[in-house]
Amino acid sequence: MSTPIVVQGTAVRPTAQNTMIPSGSAEVSQPNESSKTGCRDPLFAVLFYVNIAAIVVVVAIFGGGVDATPDLLPYIYPFVVIGLASFLASGAGLLMLMTCPEFMIKAGLIFSLVISLAYTIYAFIFMTLMMGVLGAVFFVFTLCYVKVAWPRIPFAAINMLTAATAIKANLGVAIVAIIFTLLEVVWLAIWAIAFIGIYKDTEADENGQVQPNYGILFLLFLSLFFTQQVLESCVHVTVAGTVGTWWVAPEESGCCSRAVCNSFIRTITTSFGSICFGSLLVAIIQALRSLAATARNNGDCALFACIAECILSCLAQLVEYFNKWAFIYVGVYGFSYIESGKNVMQLFKSRGWEAIIADDLVSGSICLMCVILGLVIGGISVIFTNTSLFEPIAGGSKVFTFFMGFIPSVLICSILLSTISSGVNTVIVMFADAPAEFERNHPDLSAKMRELWEQFYPGSL
Repeated sequence: MSTPIVVQGTAVRPTAQNTMIPSGSAEVSQPNESSKTGCRDPLFAVLFYVNIAAIVVVVAIFGGGVDATPDLLPYIYPFVVIGLASFLASGAGLLMLMTCPEFMIKAGLIFSLVISLAYTIYAFIFMTLMMGVLGAVFFVFTLCYVKVAWPRIPFAAINMLTAATAIKANLGVAIVAIIFTLLEVVWLAIWAIAFIGIYKDTEADENGQVQPNYGILFLLFLSLFFTQQVLESCVHVTVAGTVGTWWVAPEESGCCSRAVCNSFIRTITTSFGSICFGSLLVAIIQALRSLAATARNNGDCALFACIAECILSCLAQLVEYFNKWAFIYVGVYGFSYIESGKNVMQLFKSRGWEAIIADDLVSGSICLMCVILGLVIGGISVIFTNTSLFEPIAGGSKVFTFFMGFIPSVLICSILLSTISSGVNTVIVMFADAPAEFERNHPDLSAKMRELWEQFYPGSL
């Protein structure tokens, strides 16, 4: 008898074709692991709440002397308008990514080449010869990557089309992304008050530099990055759970459907500990890297601090990338963080290189789309430079007004369109684990993906 696919409690009847267990590997010791109830990795969720409580206490004790800006309305109004415009622009960007995914991926690759070449030329003309040589080396590496990745564009395009279709059917995930983005902004403000409150009375040395207490600074950095990683990962996990549900039970889809709401609830309850677990690992590395950067800037063991900063930066990127895939298993199947990590290793062991290329190609096209939309919003802002919306804070400066529109819109569009990137990674995992369900529920997309999957993984289906 075939084993039913279980996506966070959504059981799907087995079919004759379905002989796979949703785990990312050919064999699973506990096929019903994802159907277990209860919170995963609860200790790390407790640590997260302790971290929040600690910063609130610090703000209550030390934040009283921090001056607050009395009138923020002149700054809030334009950014609210820009935010709404960016949200609408992101919808147009999503539509374009769905309409011509292959073209956008090709444009993203060409864009990366143009940027690399432009930097190389700039470095040779306005910077040192060494920087020009480094730029040229980077351009050659980019050119080689484009050559290797170009044949994989159809594979990445169909993955992006599938992910965009799932996101379009469940646009409520964009609301989730906005909620967590707003929470992150609030958190940054609270953390800044705590940081200033602790160091506002610290005296500078004879060189005018404040000598920090590295132990306290590490804890502050750890708190900052821990919360930041958790909030960003919650969006990723919610998208993964939503796409997974759309994959096996499309009837539950809709703007604010059961798929979106249930995935969001599971993210902040049963799966929250696993999210905190992976986020804490990244946060520790990021905090150490920031500590090394601070020590280097202050001249404390500058050489060793520089080496440590470089190593920790690379290590942080590796763990962040690993987490991105592990959290898919957390969001889709409800596994613990350790169990999810095992499945990620199995995924990369079997087909990791293609997964990396597909993910990177999609990220490049999303980056290009965000820049285009940012330029459009920035250009529109310039038109209204001298209106009551921008004039009080821009002072009639068109350059300042442009960046007021460009920077926030790029950030907002990148947050909303990053749901596509999360969806692409989920699609890769789900097609490896549950191709039969995809064929039954989405036959047209399945036929296209099967053709390309067979091309890159002959005999795998």
